Amino acid sequence: MSELIVSVTPAAPDGTILQVTPQSARWWYVGFEVLALSEAVRAERDCGGRECCVVVVEGTADIASSQGSWTGVGGRRDPWSGPPEAVYLPPGSTFSVTGEGEVALCWAPAPRGDVAARRLPGEEIEVETRGHGALERTVHPILMGDREAESLLVCEVLTPAGHWSSYPPHKHDVDDPPRETLLEETYYHRLAPAQGFALQRIYSQDRALDETLSVRNRDCVLVPRGYHTVSAPPGYELYYLNVMAGPTRLWAVANDPDHDWTLTAQEHER
Repeated sequence: MSELIVSVTPAAPDGTILQVTPQSARWWYVGFEVLALSEAVRAERDCGGRECCVVVVEGTADIASSQGSWTGVGGRRDPWSGPPEAVYLPPGSTFSVTGEGEVALCWAPAPRGDVAARRLPGEEIEVETRGHGALERTVHPILMGDREAESLLVCEVLTPAGHWSSYPPHKHDVDDPPRETLLEETYYHRLAPAQGFALQRIYSQDRALDETLSVRNRDCVLVPRGYHTVSAPPGYELYYLNVMAGPTRLWAVANDPDHDWTLTAQEHER
């Protein structure tokens, strides 16, 4: 299996089924975890010098922290059943998560510690439709530039069966704002029906990195650099949760010039 794929493992006593750290990914900024919660499970974390965005992927969670408590966060049946809810926690926070369902913990460095802990209600998310035709997908900005954080950028994308997403292939591996920003990124995939698969390609211009990955339900893909794009096969709806962070908190990307023409082609089809 590719080193860019991190798969789920049997649940730890605290419900952890997937974990990515800067050390395991061999990068600097992004950390990511998934918890499978049930009545008997309680996960506890210490933010230390990091900020955390707790995203309820499905089900309902209660978050109790040194910065406040929030009950009944989430509530959707699955990732396709409406916008998500989340909680933002600054560095220095300790917290616990309980409930029923699946929860993602999104981590990044936060040296200032000047952003307030708060709930991020689903009804405040401005749902976006991107692309056209077979490139159309739905985006839920959970903690993007319109919501305050220090390093984290978090969103989720719903890609219909037979559609492409993160298209045209784009990259964000050069620290040159506002033209392009350096952002490490994880993709956490869910599929419906769950036995399906999706395809994800990650490649650099010189092809020193060039991988086409077959990803299964609950696989996490690491994007350390290079252009990347995703495809959902016919018959299978694709969801993914993106976590990004880097030295500048700005989502600025560069499309692969070989495929940038497809944007113009879409406009002509309208």
